[in-house]
Amino acid sequence: MNAIIVSALLGVVMMFSGIITTKRSSITYTAIISLLVLLVANLLNTYGIWEFHVNTHGMLQFDKFGMFFNSIAITATLIYVILSGKDIEKTGIHVSEYYALIFFVLCGVSILTSFNGLLMLFIGIEILSIPLYILTGADKRNLKSNEASLKYFLMGSFSTGIMLMGIVLIYGATGSFALGVLHDAPAAGLPVKASFIEVAGILLLFASMCFKVSAAPFHFWTPDVYDGAPSVFTSFMATIVKSAGFIAFIRLFESNTQALGPTWKILLSFVIIATLLIGNITAVFQQSVKRMLAYSSIAQAGFMLFALYSNNDLAKEGILLYAVAYSLATIGIFAILIKMKDYTFDGYNGLAKSEPVLAFTNTIFLLSLAGIPLTAGFFAKYYMLASVVKAGGALWLVVVAVVFAAISVYYYFRLIQAMYFKEGDAETTGISSGFKNALLILAVLIILFGVFPSLVLNSFYF
Repeated sequence: MNAIIVSALLGVVMMFSGIITTKRSSITYTAIISLLVLLVANLLNTYGIWEFHVNTHGMLQFDKFGMFFNSIAITATLIYVILSGKDIEKTGIHVSEYYALIFFVLCGVSILTSFNGLLMLFIGIEILSIPLYILTGADKRNLKSNEASLKYFLMGSFSTGIMLMGIVLIYGATGSFALGVLHDAPAAGLPVKASFIEVAGILLLFASMCFKVSAAPFHFWTPDVYDGAPSVFTSFMATIVKSAGFIAFIRLFESNTQALGPTWKILLSFVIIATLLIGNITAVFQQSVKRMLAYSSIAQAGFMLFALYSNNDLAKEGILLYAVAYSLATIGIFAILIKMKDYTFDGYNGLAKSEPVLAFTNTIFLLSLAGIPLTAGFFAKYYMLASVVKAGGALWLVVVAVVFAAISVYYYFRLIQAMYFKEGDAETTGISSGFKNALLILAVLIILFGVFPSLVLNSFYF
């Protein structure tokens, strides 16, 4: 509860900070201090030291898994602001409002990690999504940003309508908004008797959540929105927001798949393969690094779906480690991308000569996304695949995932090749020593978590 209340209050504080001061750097420092306060409040709640006592009447359920992910999301947001705060200040004149919207998104994230009913799922999704529609169109002078915001709003509204229809059908069939209505039957020794309306409702919820995490075949909005949105906000959307969507996905379906029976595994296998196929194959042919990263995020979603497929303890550990590895690497890559004057692959030619620190750290981030050993991304992918094996899932699905992971190496290494092995004069702007030091620390963390993943997972248990 701490994370929900404190993030909402701090969002209001950030709104009024723009009245108190017009100095943009002061607003950024206020956001950093506020994120530290939010992180401390969530940690106090996680370890039972102090919390707000609010009777939620069972609509919210706070467990270690959800609160630990809150800590990951808040820490990743803190790193994001430290790295890209200067670029947020340059996006427009409403800097305090941008930070306020980010805190409201974190409030939605906190609800999605603790909802215990379909109504709270809907509220969490809306609190998460509405600020994102605004942030996507923050660069009002850019027609692509306006177009991306409109597309995101229309597609997001449509998917929310599908979600509401699914919730209505499930309520009509069961008379309850609670999760696990179907799950209670086998636990009580009763057979699962799901009506057609119930199954239809579950499938509509599944389609809506696939849209939210950009899983195929509901991924079509992702490239245009990620490409059109200001790069500094694309970084936030592609990491913290996407990871939170998967946590909500897992909470929703870990207890509501019995009604579908064997069809569930078949349906999910199709979605995983389609997501990996479309994300990886399309990324190979992109000429813009930003658009390649958009398709890469779709491919990463395919791997994260394995946590939903396996539905065991190893999968939960894996999705937490994946959230850390994917968020840190992607935030770092986008922080560097924002500093580039040319977003194409050719724009990176010769970067290793002009900015060796940027090229080195970017290489570490790319290797992590590719799942190369000694980076956090390797163990993240390993845990996802190991969870399928532990759950007794289809080994052919693991083999297919490994093949697509090998394909992803091509387009990640293509960028490394441009930085180190191609002649050119890569142009950058606004590179400070503090920015380089922050990137180096981020790269060290990725290697450290790649060698000792227990540093992340032990925090989850202790």
